[in-house]
Amino acid sequence: MSAEPSLRNEQAIAVFVDFENLALGVEQDKKGRFEIELVLKRLLERGRIVFKRAYCDWPRFKDFMYEFHRQGFEMVDIPSSKVSGKNSADIRMVVDAIDLCYSKSHIDTFVLVTGDSDFSPLVSKLKENDKRVVGCGVRSSTSDLLANNCDEFIFYDDLIRVQKRTQTRQKPKKETADKQENRKQEAFDRLVATVTSLETDYDPVWGSLVKPTLKRVYPGFNETYYGYRNFNELLEDAAKEGVIQLELDEQRGNYKVRAVH
Repeated sequence: MSAEPSLRNEQAIAVFVDFENLALGVEQDKKGRFEIELVLKRLLERGRIVFKRAYCDWPRFKDFMYEFHRQGFEMVDIPSSKVSGKNSADIRMVVDAIDLCYSKSHIDTFVLVTGDSDFSPLVSKLKENDKRVVGCGVRSSTSDLLANNCDEFIFYDDLIRVQKRTQTRQKPKKETADKQENRKQEAFDRLVATVTSLETDYDPVWGSLVKPTLKRVYPGFNETYYGYRNFNELLEDAAKEGVIQLELDEQRGNYKVRAVH
């Protein structure tokens, strides 16, 4: 892909989380504590998240409730039932997704955060209605049937790997009272993490794509806060510090941006 992506046609994204399935998968695979923020950051790099709903027997997972509240999820409590052999959360999630599919035509991307093969018919129905379907789950506990049926599948394992890679490349923050220096380091950290993630979808990554992506992931992002007059100045300073590489395309008047590996 060499052309610059259009910024006007950003995706409107709905996120449905089958939390119990995901939490158990992360726990069984010894991936540590599940972080919904990693998933949301990855999705915000694609477009605007306009709907967020998570299904679970929440009293069983009280430790995660604050995090989901903080991220703006509508949390649907589905008490466990020994009477029915079928997971009620699965059924409710399917009904809600289909309802949203027909009632909100502007939502073009549905994200199903689960690894359960039972959601494969839902994926097919959403695609039948011209919706893009993205799945997300833990590699070891995700059904091949589900992953192969989605337009795209994001493995949580890969999100963790990218996070660790960007953390090892970031320079440690200086122990200093200089607030501006700390702000500069924060700008570099966010820039590198965003570029690294965009590289998985775009080749090359254009500078004109990086800033709107940063603003979706970090809504308050503004380069002037970090002491720069414009975004290109931030890119050029980051390149001088060796955290990214820049190549100017003179014909387009735009930078190609690469993270330093």
